[in-house]
Amino acid sequence: MSKRKLIGLALTISLSAASLGAALAQDEAPENADYRIVPVAESLDHPWSMTFLPDGSMLIVELSGQIRSIKDGVLSSDPVAGVPPVFFRSQGGLFEAILHPEFATNSLLYLSYAHGTADANALRVARARFDGASLHDLEVIFEVEPLKDTPVHYGGRLLFLPDGTLLVTTGDGFDYREHAQTLDNHLGKILRINDDGSVPADNPFVGREGALPQIWSYGHRNVQGILRDDVSGRVYAHEHGAQGGDEINIVEPGKNYGWPVITHGIDYSGARVSPFVEYEGMEQPLLHWTPSIAPAGFTIYRGDKFPQWQGDLFAGALAGQHVRRVHLVDGEVAGQEELFGELGQRIREVRTGPDGYLYLLTDKENGSLLRVEPAE
Repeated sequence: MSKRKLIGLALTISLSAASLGAALAQDEAPENADYRIVPVAESLDHPWSMTFLPDGSMLIVELSGQIRSIKDGVLSSDPVAGVPPVFFRSQGGLFEAILHPEFATNSLLYLSYAHGTADANALRVARARFDGASLHDLEVIFEVEPLKDTPVHYGGRLLFLPDGTLLVTTGDGFDYREHAQTLDNHLGKILRINDDGSVPADNPFVGREGALPQIWSYGHRNVQGILRDDVSGRVYAHEHGAQGGDEINIVEPGKNYGWPVITHGIDYSGARVSPFVEYEGMEQPLLHWTPSIAPAGFTIYRGDKFPQWQGDLFAGALAGQHVRRVHLVDGEVAGQEELFGELGQRIREVRTGPDGYLYLLTDKENGSLLRVEPAE
């Protein structure tokens, strides 16, 4: 029997001896684990994200373009009706469905998805009223510019801020990576729009000649997770590198996060992307991973079920087939831990539920929704 693996970073943290040791066998729960993993739903087609509704039910987004409802632990046999057609190819598809902050009164659900054709496609954001079974009055409120001819690197994560504005993550389109450094396009950016798609007057590049006004930050490769910590007020985002160079950043408006001018990764051909790992005017990541773990999904734990995880970041690791816990002390990375590797699954999404448990989505044709509970 093997146990969880702790990886020290800049600081050394103390954990119980029961949490240390070699890698887990895929089908075994770790000995002396302080958690258990409970299946909630199965038969999900490459689930990509999840949303918790006020009535206790959940929505699961499938990349292929369906939204599935789970209530009282039962997966509805019928998908949500009224979902717009998506460009489903390679990494393209339906990405997120999140609630408007005033969902209880306006019933608005916001979607991000790939739209178009193989030769001309882009990330879109739409909103619609959701009645529990169907979407109504669908309205496209934003589309990324320019169109591209690659079916990859869309970003696609959505996050409402306390002021009611919406952050939208975008990818660099893979073949368009230089676009991440220029402000005349939306690729490789985090964007900020109002809930109707209009531009907030206080966005950092409003009024700058040649800059698109929706841009909030730039120099990103493919942001696959974004969150705001309600305690510190910080916005954290993680993004994929190429071969290595995955990053977690603390994102602030107007700042340049470097891609592809600075990176700790190399190209898939083995060539260097850039000779620089730092450059004046470009932000350094809070943390980078080389070799790559391919982070996906993101949460900061502020629940009451796992006090030992309070204030820590959690990201799925598609390449490593585990969830990576990043332990923070005073906002700095103090250590990392690999969790749930016994599943032997690609973890696409990790979220903290309103009940204080962690929820995971496994990325495969017959994917699952799993709940992580205390062992006792």
